[in-house]
Amino acid sequence: MEFFSDINTYLNDFLMNAGILAPIFSCILIFLEGTLAFLPLFVFITVNIYTMGSILGCFVSWICTTLGSFTMFCLSRKLLNNFFQKRSKKKKYLKKIMNTVSNLSFSQLALIIAIPFAPSFFINLGAGVSKIPKLKYIYALLVGKIFIVLFWGYVGTNLIECLKNPILIIRVLIMLLIAYIISKFINRKFNIDERC
Repeated sequence: MEFFSDINTYLNDFLMNAGILAPIFSCILIFLEGTLAFLPLFVFITVNIYTMGSILGCFVSWICTTLGSFTMFCLSRKLLNNFFQKRSKKKKYLKKIMNTVSNLSFSQLALIIAIPFAPSFFINLGAGVSKIPKLKYIYALLVGKIFIVLFWGYVGTNLIECLKNPILIIRVLIMLLIAYIISKFINRKFNIDERC
């Protein structure tokens, strides 16, 4: 925990002193966060909001984190899918997990992605080795990542303080409920579960 705290402090100091290059570094790190589990997304989103303003900072962060997550999804599907498919034939519990992930509805998928404290690396990896259609996943990312960016942009503080403050946890639950309702509405309007 102390190691990750030191990394967060170092990255925060580096980005705050990088001047005009801060948003560029921040966008690259947001993109990589989908593939490297230890990167603190909230630091990079906060830097983008400070340097670009609330609307543009949130928009750029949303695009970068969505692209990064989808890239990890595609990489895991291309590089790890066959390995996991072979393993699942021998291990029944693994097959059951993969079937459960493959059968997630669009709303459930968007909701899981929208959870701020869920590690996107593992979500992208799990979705990549499942049979979730690419189009369904990108739609779920577009919906779910909006709430991640809004939450971390709003919080703009460190993870420990977020966990200690009960009001922030209530706000997370409200945002997750909104994410679920919006994903249900989009699914009903565009029938994503049946089309993908």
